[in-house]
Amino acid sequence: MATPNEKFAEALQTLKNLQDNGVIGIHTNDLPPMHRIRLTKYGFLSEVTRGWYIATNPKDKEGETTAWYSSYWEFLIPYLRYRFGENWCLSAEQSLLIHAGNWAVPKQLLVRTPDGNNRVTPLPHETSLFSLKTAPPPDNQTVIVRNMRLYNLPASLIYSAPTIFTHSAIDARTALSMIRDASEVLQILLDNGHTTLAGRLAGAFRNIQRDRIADQIIETFKQADYNIREEDPFETKLDIKLLQRERSPYANRMRLMWMQMRETVIAHFPAAPGLPANQEDYLKEVDDIYVTDAYHSLSIERYRVSPELIERVSSGEWGVGENEEDRKQKDAMAARGYYQAFLQVKQSIKGILKGANAGEQVNNDHVKWYRELFDPGVAAGIVKASDLAGYRNQQVFISNSKHVPLEVDSMRDAMPVLFELLTEEKEASVRAVLGHFLFVFIHPYMDGNGRIGRYLMNTMLASGGYPWTVIPVERRSDYMQALESASVQQNIEPFARFVGSLVQQRIEGKTVATLPT
Repeated sequence: MATPNEKFAEALQTLKNLQDNGVIGIHTNDLPPMHRIRLTKYGFLSEVTRGWYIATNPKDKEGETTAWYSSYWEFLIPYLRYRFGENWCLSAEQSLLIHAGNWAVPKQLLVRTPDGNNRVTPLPHETSLFSLKTAPPPDNQTVIVRNMRLYNLPASLIYSAPTIFTHSAIDARTALSMIRDASEVLQILLDNGHTTLAGRLAGAFRNIQRDRIADQIIETFKQADYNIREEDPFETKLDIKLLQRERSPYANRMRLMWMQMRETVIAHFPAAPGLPANQEDYLKEVDDIYVTDAYHSLSIERYRVSPELIERVSSGEWGVGENEEDRKQKDAMAARGYYQAFLQVKQSIKGILKGANAGEQVNNDHVKWYRELFDPGVAAGIVKASDLAGYRNQQVFISNSKHVPLEVDSMRDAMPVLFELLTEEKEASVRAVLGHFLFVFIHPYMDGNGRIGRYLMNTMLASGGYPWTVIPVERRSDYMQALESASVQQNIEPFARFVGSLVQQRIEGKTVATLPT
């Protein structure tokens, strides 16, 4: 007779087999009842809604959202198929967000299906599903993206509610920029006599300076004897020319975010002091704040570090071969890597203080920061040498965040655009705030994105003569919430205020972060 431990091991193996086969949304029928009970009891399985589960980490604290947010979209695929077969489609508005590259977890997901019940299905962490009892769009207006049934791009633009252009302007403009020719939307508009929708789209295209498409819509409708009135659905005009190339939404999405957010950053940031006359004094101040910065930056990432460990690392007293305990500690590797990366960051700052373009300097140097950050882990055998190769090759998720970082191909499209924007930007405050935010928004590395993002922020602050500014671990919650607001709601103001106030205190000579006593 099998022992309890053997039965539990068998349950874990069954769960592993499901995960190895790509199963994220686990139905009660996928597991024997006793396996399900054991896995739930010990925290390896969590019920999402009646009869449906996801795998969880038993170490997660109560209220931890990472397992749910990182499983959200993959969970929904089998769940929606189980309830509705193939006769369903996400709403036009949600479809538009996804076409625009916005995979943030929505508070409520609207699904169109004749098998719906017009009721809310509660899901974990204040999310929900609403199944609208109505027919999905015809097949020629739908598309499958990552196994999700969506309105295709033209149909999502046509049938989204007008509020999408005001509440999600970045997403709407990004989706519009992906339309190459008026013919993509005209067939649906003309076949259904959508004069009001056609006038709204014409105004939207003119807003993003696609006058040719706007004119074609208006002229074609008039040629077909329709009365049409053009109306701009956006609240503001667009001041930049969007790219007209590949279908990837990310290049234009990044530029739109930058354009929309930069004035808010400037409004909530102190004026730049200008490059320091005495560069050596500036670099000495950077050196002086290193231990405090390392303690807080590493602590934000949940590493258990002490000021004493940081002092030993930066003074050279720590070494892989000299201290067996240090060699075994991941925290010690993080501290040593942070110091090695800091030395590289100082070299980048030196170049900028001598007149180098800050965006170009960091574009060239940030891969060096990354390699130094994880080099001690490679030397100790706890990080693979291949992990130093550069940008990630698989999807990552951010703990407790509804924001889903870009997929690998999209990330590789976005990173050059980030450095183009940094290179072109004239305001150091904008480079610092948006550079940090968009770096972690993209999340180009498997690990270390927060630390490198803060290094990038301080390098850009140096380009305007601002003092090196520490983000205190005591304000980790404020910091993370401000980044979440920028990532999910495209609201940069909380983050601009947060960083701007810390920088202002540093300019005034006030202490914003201290070491524990």
